[in-house]
Amino acid sequence: MAFLDELAAREAAMRWLDERTMLATQTVSQPDVANFPFQGEDVALLLRQQGICKPRQLGAALSIRTTWTAPGQKPPYEDVEGPDGLIRYAYRGEDPQHAENRALRRAFEQQLPLVWFVAVAPAVYLARYPIYIVADEPEQLRVAIAISEDQRFLGIPGLEEVDRRRTVQRLTKLRLHQPVFRAQVLGAYERSCAMCRLKHVELLDAAHIIPDGKERGTPIVPNGLSLCSIHHRAFDANVLGIRPDLKVEVRRDILDEIDGPMLKHGLQAMSGVPLTLPKRVAQHPDRARVEERYEEFRAAG
Repeated sequence: MAFLDELAAREAAMRWLDERTMLATQTVSQPDVANFPFQGEDVALLLRQQGICKPRQLGAALSIRTTWTAPGQKPPYEDVEGPDGLIRYAYRGEDPQHAENRALRRAFEQQLPLVWFVAVAPAVYLARYPIYIVADEPEQLRVAIAISEDQRFLGIPGLEEVDRRRTVQRLTKLRLHQPVFRAQVLGAYERSCAMCRLKHVELLDAAHIIPDGKERGTPIVPNGLSLCSIHHRAFDANVLGIRPDLKVEVRRDILDEIDGPMLKHGLQAMSGVPLTLPKRVAQHPDRARVEERYEEFRAAG
C-alpha cells in the first residue's frame, strides 16, 4: 500500500490534539483520541493494548504510551529518566527486531516527531508532543527521548558535560514532570482548590508539600495539593500552613491585620478550614510530609 506523507500526517495529528487539549491540564482517554482524520482516512493515534502505535498508513511509529501504574506496584515497562536527564522508553518485549521496535527505530532514523501519552490515572492520559528519539540503545532494549525540540538539539551529554546535563534535566522537569504532576494532582482533587473549593482549572496549581528540590520533594500526588494561585503563593510563603490534622492555619500576624476583602475572605477566613481530600486514600497528603512542612511554617511564624 502507498504510505501517507509522514510529516504531514504528524502535523495533522498534533493540530487535531491541540483542539482537544486547549488547557495544559486537559487530559484525554483512549477512545477520545484512538484515531484522527487525515486525507479521508482514519489514522490510529492511541491503541488500546499497544504501547507503540504505528498506523497502517505510515512507515514509522506515530505515538508511544506509558501506562498507569498504581502506587506501590511495579510497571510492566520501566520508563525512567537517565543520569543525563533524558527519558528512556522501553522497547516492547526483548526482541529489538519486533515490528513495533523497528517502527520506533524508523522514527529515530528519520528524526520524525512523535506523541507521548503519559498516563496520569487509570485510562487517563496527558499528551506530550512533539517528542523525538535521540538515541537507539538496543543493548538496553530502549530508546532515549527528548521531550522538546530544544532538548533534542542538545543531544546526549557526555559524562564530563555537567552544565549541559543540568540543562537537559531542567528541560525534562519543565516540559514533562511538572505538567504530569499538575495533571495527576488536579485530577486527584477533582479540579478544585483543596482550601477554598475554587473549580476554575486555569487558576489552579499543583503545590508541593515538601518543596521541589528537597530530598522528599518528589512530584507524586501524596506530596501535592491542588491549590488556587493565591493559596498556593500563600502556602509557599508560609502565610498559610497545614496542621497535622489537615486543617488550615493562618499565621498570627495575618489574622491581626486589617485590609480589604481578599485578606478577610481569601486568607483570614481559611483559618481552621479542613482540606478537601481526594476520594482515594492513597492520594491523600502524606502525613509525615505534612508534619515536616508544618514545622517549617511554625518556625517562619
